[in-house]
Amino acid sequence: MAESFGADAERYDRTRPRYPEAMVERIVAASPGPEVLAVGCGTGIDARQFQAAGCRVLGVEPDARMADFARRGGVEVEVATFEDWDPAGRGFDAVIAGQAWHWVDPVAGAAKAARVLRPGGRLAAFWNVFQLPPDVAEALVAVYRRILPDSPVDPRAMTGQSLDAYSPLLAKAADGIEKAGAFGEPEQWRFDWEHSYTRDEWLDQVPTHGVFTRLPPAKLEELLADVGTAIDAVGGGFTMRYTTVVVTATRTTA
Repeated sequence: MAESFGADAERYDRTRPRYPEAMVERIVAASPGPEVLAVGCGTGIDARQFQAAGCRVLGVEPDARMADFARRGGVEVEVATFEDWDPAGRGFDAVIAGQAWHWVDPVAGAAKAARVLRPGGRLAAFWNVFQLPPDVAEALVAVYRRILPDSPVDPRAMTGQSLDAYSPLLAKAADGIEKAGAFGEPEQWRFDWEHSYTRDEWLDQVPTHGVFTRLPPAKLEELLADVGTAIDAVGGGFTMRYTTVVVTATRTTA
């Protein structure tokens, strides 16, 4: 599924949520210098935020379409999976991965991050966990059941319980860091924030989500029409609660 996100890189970059400035500032402050490697940088959303915070960022991205978009936005990117990427002797103060570390082998990825991090450098993998208002989630359940009865997507799981749904992913990332054996104890940092969406803003983002990236055009058009009607029925927009969760650890000096 990862390769499907590059099919409309411009939409992905336009609609996907950014990360809280407080998170960026904390990672930068906890790193020994400004050299950052962005793993799975996609269109460069996280990379540009770290650049704005004064960092020098190199991206690694397996999808050439996403990488090309990121370059046009001012991010230097090399096309490769992180596991196969050649660091060519370069070192970094932080290795970050926004919405991407679950595509990386957790042990091999952490071990490679350790090899390119300077002593005291920081590995930080982070995800935006979105929590739909319950009324919006219920309205979307009816839409998905009608149009995509076999879809595994359940919007009710994207309400307040969505953080619990992420627990296995977060635990897997932390376990990989521990097994790599080159880091201190992994930590979790959490940042809560909100973003209000109009009907049209949400409809613009929907095609960038998971299984929807691969729907036939006619089915996607039908889905978007019904999702739009459902959002109109709950007021024409909604406020999404986000929790950005960071799994992070410091490269030991040994």
